[in-house]
Amino acid sequence: MDATEQVHVLLVEDDAAAAALIMETLSGVGYQVSCAQDGVTGFDMAQAGSYDILIVDRMLPERDGLTMVQQLRAAGQNVPVLFLSALGEVGDRVAGLQAGGDDYLVKPYAITELTARLEALARRQAGKNETSLTLADLSVDLVARTVTRAGAPIDMQPREFVLLEYLLRNRGQVVTRRMLLENVWNYQFDPQTNVIDVHISRLRAKIDRDFTPPLLHTIRGAGYMMRAGDD
Repeated sequence: MDATEQVHVLLVEDDAAAAALIMETLSGVGYQVSCAQDGVTGFDMAQAGSYDILIVDRMLPERDGLTMVQQLRAAGQNVPVLFLSALGEVGDRVAGLQAGGDDYLVKPYAITELTARLEALARRQAGKNETSLTLADLSVDLVARTVTRAGAPIDMQPREFVLLEYLLRNRGQVVTRRMLLENVWNYQFDPQTNVIDVHISRLRAKIDRDFTPPLLHTIRGAGYMMRAGDD
């Protein structure tokens, strides 16, 4: 089942043009989207409705996004939250995550990155109770933390395992370098190193070098994707 099926998103955004674009885009790829234009209405709708994901602009009238999400968390709401904000310093991102956000996207952003991050949150929710992940003949046991391909065991370092798990949870979707830095390395900034390239190269050598078809693909100018098939 596609992760977007039956996913109901609450968008809290006071910019009417931005909200219209987001709603049109998300509806076009299968999400059900409701919208609020201020933090008070957004809080009330989140409390009264049944939503799978919230997209919350940080700078909102009536009640700012950070306060709104903090109050939702205090009220026991655990729905995933993606913050949107023009405030992009490391401290701003950390504040968003500490307020209860699960992801933080800085404006201006590409709409494709917004949908990729939303898809990742949807898949994370859908896969909370998963104990294994598979793609073609690659199998990952999330409990035993073991990896096999075509029945052959593959030794993984801890970071390689986390990287592979994240890529597999988002199989068939483009994962950007920023998404990897934030979700695999927990960096809220670009360290300006080749850490991703090194780990992708090591991972590809382990899961693809001696097997067919290739599973880990580089999407030029976008990021990476796990899928069964040739580039």
